[in-house]
Amino acid sequence: MQTDLKTRSDRHKPDLLIVDDDPLITDTLAFALGPDFEVYTCESRRHAIELLRQLPSPPQLALVDLGLPPSPHTPEEGFALIGDLLAHFTAMRIFVLSGQNDAAHARHARALGAAEFIAKPCDPTTIKRILEKELAFRTAEIAGSPADGDVLIGKSPASQRLRTQLAQYADSPFPVLIEGESGTGKELAAIGLHRLSIRSSKPYFALNCAAIAPTLVEPTLFGFVKGAFTGAAANKSGYFEDAQDGTLFLDEIGELPLELQAKLLRVLENGEYQRVGETQLRHSRARVVAATNRDLRQEVRKGSFRADLYHRLSVFTLTVPPLRDMDEDKVFLLDHFRRLYAAQANVQPFELDEAAGARWIEYPFPGNVRELRNIAIRLTTKYAGQRLSRAELEPEFDVTDREADAKSAQLGLSVAGGNAVEQAMRHIEKEKRLDLDAMLKSWERSYIEAALRVTKGNVSQAAKLLSINRTTLYSRMDADPK
Repeated sequence: MQTDLKTRSDRHKPDLLIVDDDPLITDTLAFALGPDFEVYTCESRRHAIELLRQLPSPPQLALVDLGLPPSPHTPEEGFALIGDLLAHFTAMRIFVLSGQNDAAHARHARALGAAEFIAKPCDPTTIKRILEKELAFRTAEIAGSPADGDVLIGKSPASQRLRTQLAQYADSPFPVLIEGESGTGKELAAIGLHRLSIRSSKPYFALNCAAIAPTLVEPTLFGFVKGAFTGAAANKSGYFEDAQDGTLFLDEIGELPLELQAKLLRVLENGEYQRVGETQLRHSRARVVAATNRDLRQEVRKGSFRADLYHRLSVFTLTVPPLRDMDEDKVFLLDHFRRLYAAQANVQPFELDEAAGARWIEYPFPGNVRELRNIAIRLTTKYAGQRLSRAELEPEFDVTDREADAKSAQLGLSVAGGNAVEQAMRHIEKEKRLDLDAMLKSWERSYIEAALRVTKGNVSQAAKLLSINRTTLYSRMDADPK
């Protein structure tokens, strides 16, 4: 793993993360793409997350193999990494570069949020062209974003209701808690709150609590003084100080360590905080907006989230609805993105025929707006100016999500159905002798795999389904199944 965190002199070069366990591939791509990208390479999902937590900002682009250790012959680790990356870094554009290139894997990777699937082997020149085109689309999105408070795209009743709530809560000094699934656009709602408020000309800072090492959260939020810890070579302000009278957005607030929750509560109650290693009290005037895709009420019941902090954060609560509940917005977003990307590429936008349009509305978009946007980009690239049929559209959809749900339901039924004691007695009588630890581990891994499939590889959501902490799920996923 290359974890060189040197000061980057070529700041104009976009950052690129490459995750592959074959050093020949990572070295070749790093050499070929190095002149145009600041390249970071890792050989596993865990090493990639460790590296990203050390970087001052996440890379804009990533190339990810599906077959990663400890299971290089299956795609599960790669799928899990896609979910992790997008849960931590919502704006990252991910490309799957893999030899496991059957159509089902490609569809599932795209449903998780990957921009595209690139089959190995692939010429570095082709990869470079794909990455550069994606950067151009990303620039078009930024340029097409409205400068006023209305950053939401949609006309459905749910979208209109969310707009009304944003306007109502914008100028309040109290915290706001934004809830919603991954990919729905919770940070856009936070940005909308800031732009609509009297703080719109003030700073806006965002911190993803899941994307930073727990030991770095406190100095990042509150700052530190020289000598407070190894590497603290000078005094440094934190986000609460830098935000001044503006807005501080805390994404994935459910991942905040318990010991820091008390310090955050103190800031919310009376504005008081201290830099790490300092006794002087400081005061923050920043408005806090938090977001989560977890059920914090359930986390409170489990004891992993403070009840007093939850009640303080949820003075106002907004819910960003999933795209499957907004058929009207599926069409509106399609029209927005196909025109936006066609204009950027200087081509005519694609269209859907009647049957394809009906299928578009029918598809649930498990990856929400992020998945829809990526499909629009791919269709613009492949079918500019064309009228698409249902047969041409169908390969863009991940139709295996319902199969995974059904399998998971069957798995739960096999355990919960009937009398569990009687089932256990029949099993013992049949086998005569059982290895209870091995059997329990096997069931545990089956439920973990089922939860990851249901949540399309999103570890945070899988942990929520299983009612365990995300760190606990990671440790159980990495445990020896034997």
